[in-house]
Amino acid sequence: MNQLQALKRYTTVVADTGDFLQLAQYKPQDATTNPSLILKAVKKPEYLPLLREVVAAHGKASMDEQIDRLIVRFGCEILALIPGRVSTEVDARWSFDTAATVARAQRIIALYQAQGVAKERVLIKIAATWEGIQAAAQLQQQGIATNLTLLFAHAQAVACGQARVQLISPFVGRIYDWHKKAAGAAWDEAARSGAQDPGVMSVTHIFHAYKHHGIATEVMGASFRNVGQITALAGCDLLTISPELLAQLAACNDPLPRALDAKASAALEMSWPHLTEADFRLALNQDAMATEKLAEGIRAFCTDAVQLEALMKA
Repeated sequence: MNQLQALKRYTTVVADTGDFLQLAQYKPQDATTNPSLILKAVKKPEYLPLLREVVAAHGKASMDEQIDRLIVRFGCEILALIPGRVSTEVDARWSFDTAATVARAQRIIALYQAQGVAKERVLIKIAATWEGIQAAAQLQQQGIATNLTLLFAHAQAVACGQARVQLISPFVGRIYDWHKKAAGAAWDEAARSGAQDPGVMSVTHIFHAYKHHGIATEVMGASFRNVGQITALAGCDLLTISPELLAQLAACNDPLPRALDAKASAALEMSWPHLTEADFRLALNQDAMATEKLAEGIRAFCTDAVQLEALMKA
C-alpha cells in the first residue's frame, strides 16, 4: 500500500487543480479550484478551447458572467471525473461585499443547475473575511454549501463555526512560509517539521477545537509545501493536495499512521469564544501572520482574475 492509498483510509483526499486531465490517475473524492489554478490551466493548449467556447457562446454577456461560466465549465468537467464535490470560487474582488458575494454564488449555482449538476455537488468557495463569512451564513441558510478559504487565524475558524459553514480550508503552506521568513537565519527546518510545523499546528488546533465543541464544519487542510505536512495531518476530515504532491504520495510505500483522531479531542481543554464583528476584526488585526497572508492571498486572486478577463477579451 502506498501512502496515498493509506491516507485515504483516514482522510477524504481532494485534488487541488484546474488541470482536470490529471485527476483520473489519483482517484480523489473531491476537487478544488481557484482563480490562479484556472488561469494556469487555460494557458495550456489543451484547455484553451474551453475558454474559446465560452467566449464564442457568451461573448455578449458581461465579463463577470463570462468568468462565472468559464469556472463552471471547468467544474462540470471535473465533476465528470470525480464522485464527490467541486469547490468553485467567487471572484475575490467581492471579498468585502456580502451582498455581491451572495449574488455571485447564487448565479454560479444556477449555472451548474442549468448543466444538470445538483447543488449538493458544489461548494461555493469564499475568502474568510468577515463579509465573506456573513455571506456564507446566508448561503448556508439557502441550502448552498460553502468552503471558506484563505483561512489562517483561529478567529476565522471560530467565526466560520458560528456561521455553520460546510467546510473551511486552513492554509498550511502559507502559514509555514510566513513563519520561516520571519525567523530568517534562525529557522530550524528539522525542528519545525512534521507535527511541529506551524501550519500543521494551526490546522491540528482547529481540528481538535471543532471536534471538542461539536462543530459540524468540515476541516480541509490546504496549500501544502511538502509531503511531510500532509502526513502529519493524516486523519483530518479532508486534505486538498496538488497533483505533484499526490504523485509523491503515490510513489512512497513508507508506513503512514493516523496523526489526527477526533476521539482524542474530547479529553482536551479548549475554550470556544463567541465573536462579534469587533472581536473578529481585533483578533485578526492582532495576528500579524493572518492579517498579512489574508490580504496577500486576496490580492493575488484579484490579480489572476484580471489576467483571466484579459485572456477572455483577447
